[in-house]
Amino acid sequence: MKLSAGVEWALHCCVVLSQAAQPVPSARLADLHGVSRTYLAKHLGSLAKAGIIQPSEGRDGGYVLMRAPERITVLDVVRAVDGPEPAFRCTEIRQQGDLAAPPEQCRRPCGISVVMARAEQAWRASLDATTIADLAASFDTSGIRSVLSDR
Repeated sequence: MKLSAGVEWALHCCVVLSQAAQPVPSARLADLHGVSRTYLAKHLGSLAKAGIIQPSEGRDGGYVLMRAPERITVLDVVRAVDGPEPAFRCTEIRQQGDLAAPPEQCRRPCGISVVMARAEQAWRASLDATTIADLAASFDTSGIRSVLSDR
């Protein structure tokens, strides 16, 4: 399964926000990760639209998580950034070309479609079982908190 680079950036930003005591500006998030501010802003907008983060305005404005990090899954972020569509889309190749199967043999999904659907289910279940809090636990978050407190 191939995910966009935006998913990785969005996940890192969510981990940072999970450690922040106050809103973190998008420019600061971009600088922390060495990524384009413009491109990151697009993904932060997708996270906000999905209700994962919320922008706050004012002098100390920035972004905050909308829910506790234990209640935001990796799958939530993937769906927000890359959309809900499955990674594999069967186009019924078995019904095309010189090897086309007759319609009566195509009433049930083919083996390729079945195995890909199972893989998609397993992949999504794994992402849904992992939270932003789980990811934060795998980082040395003291460094994140230290950098954010220097703001």
